[in-house]
Amino acid sequence: MAAAVAAVVARRAAGLLPLLLSSPSSARIPLRRALSLTPLPGSYRLLSHPARPFSSSAFSASASASNGVAAERARELHLYNTKSRKKEHFRPRAPDGEVGMYVCGVTPYDDSHIGHARAYVAFDVLYRYLRYLDYEVRYVRNFTDIDDKIIARANQLGEDPFSLSKRFSDDFLSDMANLQCLPPSVEPRVSDHIDQIINMIKQILDNNCAYVVGGDVYFSVDNFPEYGELSGRKLDDNRAGERVAVDERKRNPADFALWKAAKDGEPWWDSPWGPGRPGWHIECSAMSAHYLGHSFDIHGGGEDLIFPHHENEIAQSRAACCDSSINYWIHNGFVNVNSQKMSKSLGNFITIRKVIEMYHPLALRMFLLGTHYRSPINYTIEQLNVASDRLYYTYQTLHDCEESCQQQEKNSGDSLPANTLNYIEKLHDEFETSMSDDLHTSVALAAISEPLKVMNDLLHTRKGKKQEKRLESLAALEEKIKVVLSVLGLLPSSYHEALLQLREKALRRASITEEHVLQKIEERTAARKAKQYEKSDEIRKELAAVGIALMDGPDGTTWRPSAPLSEEEGVVVKRT
Repeated sequence: MAAAVAAVVARRAAGLLPLLLSSPSSARIPLRRALSLTPLPGSYRLLSHPARPFSSSAFSASASASNGVAAERARELHLYNTKSRKKEHFRPRAPDGEVGMYVCGVTPYDDSHIGHARAYVAFDVLYRYLRYLDYEVRYVRNFTDIDDKIIARANQLGEDPFSLSKRFSDDFLSDMANLQCLPPSVEPRVSDHIDQIINMIKQILDNNCAYVVGGDVYFSVDNFPEYGELSGRKLDDNRAGERVAVDERKRNPADFALWKAAKDGEPWWDSPWGPGRPGWHIECSAMSAHYLGHSFDIHGGGEDLIFPHHENEIAQSRAACCDSSINYWIHNGFVNVNSQKMSKSLGNFITIRKVIEMYHPLALRMFLLGTHYRSPINYTIEQLNVASDRLYYTYQTLHDCEESCQQQEKNSGDSLPANTLNYIEKLHDEFETSMSDDLHTSVALAAISEPLKVMNDLLHTRKGKKQEKRLESLAALEEKIKVVLSVLGLLPSSYHEALLQLREKALRRASITEEHVLQKIEERTAARKAKQYEKSDEIRKELAAVGIALMDGPDGTTWRPSAPLSEEEGVVVKRT
């Protein structure tokens, strides 16, 4: 280890490893380029964060100094490919060029739900991590802005279908911004790509993989022998397909619509087969080919899209262009609510907007990242409370660090204690290793726990305050945690603002005001002075039960949000 530290110091002295010991509020690691975030609606403003914050920093170089083989291995991204049913080493088609990624977007006929949040947070993390690994990424995510469900909802509300889909599309974008999802490179809409869709259908017909029936065009699965290779289904097992009514005119019940003949009162476009509109599946094949080519790297979506949607996409794309191929099919797992499948029929359909009425959007994001993206996730209020509590602890620690470093002058020089360098190296290794192993975000989140604890010791304990190069260590640790949070999409524009928002949400959940909490603190302080300890405990437990924790310190009692506790669990938090 001594040799590793010496190597780090030597490189830093040569100017290769700047540790950025200036104020955390102004410190920035050198970048190759920047991730740009769109402004958020309302109060959830975000900061532009680095795409590859470890580049040319002590974070990556110190890890290489201590274990070059492990650091190199961590940079080899492995992703689970649904098609091969195994994890594969990610090798883009153009190693020195752009990675093409297409993710199926929403059909905007209603408010977006937490299933949408789960999918697009997962692929946002993949997008961010690819860019962190220094790939240029062209990320395409579509809107299905004309569809049976949109038409039915518009008729129900007496609204124009395009007006309705535009409204819910805008709401979806607002939800994604609140969840700190980066905007894709391109967000195409079906209604703007009718020509491309018609041309692809022509190609499929010319290649004898489709047929026309009374103005409808159907894909013929019998003429595509590879049908079922993604889902593993045999042709005899296939259903007619979702969103497609059983039609006796089909040659095979599994055949699906590429083009639907116009019906009275529905939007339509001219085509060689008469007026009509696209089927559900063809749009993604046409738009992905238009923006990424017939062959590209990654195609993603929810597990529910494997069949029939993605199965049909493969068939269409290959039938239109025999050279069409996608290297990696990535799918996220389902969301359950209180251990039941989320559905409108069960009355447990939870929208993103409903959640963020009571919780900070990044608490929802942290909850989602706490489970591996391919595993099913069980949404409960209890788990959301735990995520919110953890988020508050993280931001409070980083805020305390920021304030401490701003208020006190650091020592001259840029050397760091060996144990601080060890924590930085360990965080780097655990972060890259876990993320490169099929995006294990829960492990990456766990990796910041020890550095946060170390920071709290340096900030608040007598022993920690006496540590050599204390402020320099705090600044360096904060900068490295910021890198992890940035890649995970959890870094706010301001710790202070985020803490205020988390407190406001906690008060709303508790149905009380801050004035009421402060009054209770005064009552408890008076009770303690009068040695009425039973009354003091009752006040503490009363607040703890609704998610308000009291913290006793040298300067008096303050409060912070917490996961609501039962009376048996209620404890006072003492700040040392």
